[in-house]
Amino acid sequence: MRIAANGLEFEVDEHGPVNGDPLLLIMGLGMQLVAWPDELVADLAGRGFRVIRMDNRDIGLSQHLDHLGVPSLIGATLRHTLRLPVRSPYALKAMADDCIGVLDQLGIRHAHVCGASMGGMIAQHIAAAHPTRVKSLTLIMTSSGARQLPQAKATVQRALMKRPQGSDMASRVSHGLWLWNIIGSPGYPADPARLRRRIEHSIQRSYHPAGVVRQLVAIAADGDRSPLLKQIVAPTRVIHGEADPLVPVPAAHDLGRKIAGAVVDIIPGMGHDLPLELLPRIAAGVAENAARAP
Repeated sequence: MRIAANGLEFEVDEHGPVNGDPLLLIMGLGMQLVAWPDELVADLAGRGFRVIRMDNRDIGLSQHLDHLGVPSLIGATLRHTLRLPVRSPYALKAMADDCIGVLDQLGIRHAHVCGASMGGMIAQHIAAAHPTRVKSLTLIMTSSGARQLPQAKATVQRALMKRPQGSDMASRVSHGLWLWNIIGSPGYPADPARLRRRIEHSIQRSYHPAGVVRQLVAIAADGDRSPLLKQIVAPTRVIHGEADPLVPVPAAHDLGRKIAGAVVDIIPGMGHDLPLELLPRIAAGVAENAARAP
């Protein structure tokens, strides 16, 4: 369904009982709501949650913001490396306001919030700025953005910046498979046929690389969220792969130290994805954390 919020339009879907405990899922950089596996959504809905997925601004079927132009990735990377301010077309805080706006339009005052990767960064902003709106917070494979944390290997960073060799469907799918194999879970390799189907479905649904660039620059511009973490009062669970090549595991321990009462779950063999075999563990973690809410 289409929802107007925060001056934009967003694609949103819901699963589970209408009167269930609301759970907002926020996906990461360039990823659409369908990146939340159906098996995970079904598990959470089966536990009684009213599961809400949304396409972030500038991606998927939500409103695209091409009128803002495409910023220079090289320039943003250089300024970030030199610790200079990075200018972005919009901020992660604005994306957090998008989420609050969607909840408002759905008539939801209090929700459990779960964010993955960039979605976890957005979720940090939500929990810090709107503590009365967040019943519990689950952060998956994400980071505070603290400067002293180890960064992704240069090979991984370069892979993120590469584009498909062609504009045809086959080239885009091939590129997606290649990238997924770089950041995915070495202990839980994806079934090739299932992975191909998921990537094809995502590309057929929407393909918008300019939005990915704007989101990536927004991450660089956001900087260190450590001061915000002191304001988070919601019960928090940090789920992270021990083998994550994009957001190395020290980021999870950093979040655990900086968020009061946070529980950290480090999963051996997990990379920067949501492997099918680990979905029951992730769903159980979300539910256990939600049960800690007052």
